[in-house]
Amino acid sequence: MGFGRVQQRRLSDDIVERLQSMILEGTLKPGERLPAERVLAEQFGVSRPSLREAIQKLAAKGLLVSRQGGGNFVAEALGSTFSDPLLQLLENNADAQRDLLEFRHTLEGACAYYAAQRATELDQQRLTAAFAELQECYARSDTVTRMEEGVADAHFHLAIAEASHNAVLLHTIRGLFDLLKRNVVTNIGGMYAVRSETRDMLMQQHRELYEAVIERRAADARDIVHRHISYVQDVLAAGQQEEQREARARRRVGV
Repeated sequence: MGFGRVQQRRLSDDIVERLQSMILEGTLKPGERLPAERVLAEQFGVSRPSLREAIQKLAAKGLLVSRQGGGNFVAEALGSTFSDPLLQLLENNADAQRDLLEFRHTLEGACAYYAAQRATELDQQRLTAAFAELQECYARSDTVTRMEEGVADAHFHLAIAEASHNAVLLHTIRGLFDLLKRNVVTNIGGMYAVRSETRDMLMQQHRELYEAVIERRAADARDIVHRHISYVQDVLAAGQQEEQREARARRRVGV
């Protein structure tokens, strides 16, 4: 029986593996600039030629982008599930907006469940900061824009996804971030017009979700997400029914 020689791994392959793991776990984010080569080589304890070779390999895979004189960056489009033209189509289609809410039931419910189980102390600090940002938006109800509130809301849910320590859930949420943000902006604009208590309800639901994750009540966290999104669906459906009744009434009088 013949035995082939054991191939020695190149140091650059070890660096590639380390950087890929950091991208996969979300430590390195799309569009993020890597430290200067000298600094990164020192941190890894490797030579600059080995680091440069690893960066070239990752660039060939489409994971990194090297800019002349500007450094190395994680690919901007990494994890983008939908292109911008498709985002606009989805944003302007009522059926697609309903589909997204149904999808959020499953996706965000799972994120909350695992975040409550797995969040580290640092994850909880980041979630607390995101929750504080959202609360600050609610406190400025007279001056905050719908876009500001939508971004804060989406960041809060993204922080929960990060705390789930599930790479697939995290990158799905990140890939859908723009769509999620626009969905929230569209929803709250319609919901606030339909029911006066909506802002208070959303504040309460987000606080309950935050507390459930922090207190590691996984099943409760998942259930709160489902109740939260069901509430959004109910209010939006009521608004659509009101619009349909108004349209029928106008048609009857020839307006």
